[in-house]
Amino acid sequence: MSSPSNTRTDSSSSTAAGGLTIFAAVMLLIGGTLSVFRGIMGIAEDDVFVNTPNYVFKFDLTSWGWIHLVLGAISVVVGIGLLRLSFWARILGVALAGLIIIANFLSMPYYPFWSITVIAICGFVIWALCVVRPDDRTLAA
Repeated sequence: MSSPSNTRTDSSSSTAAGGLTIFAAVMLLIGGTLSVFRGIMGIAEDDVFVNTPNYVFKFDLTSWGWIHLVLGAISVVVGIGLLRLSFWARILGVALAGLIIIANFLSMPYYPFWSITVIAICGFVIWALCVVRPDDRTLAA
């Protein structure tokens, strides 16, 4: 028979696991939505962004717009999956946050402050999705 303190620890760790997953879902939803808008800005008007000459990873801003638009749309779908506590969404969330970090690092000269902010947010998303132990989660398969 388990003691009441053990039951409290189990329920609090389960609550923390659910809270971190919800945190990651909300951050992916917000970041994904803003990334969709950033992608639209890059596709529609290239003069919104700062142009840095002689950048090693130089791409056309329209292509950056499409990259951010696609990553943002996928982020919204994965964020919705995380709100439904789907296990597949946790795995894709970590992978997607890693791709978003890379994309924002490569586009940092075009929109530096926002790129650094998104890199930090995605770092927290990866942490929130990875810190939950498999026995702590209340996720459906």
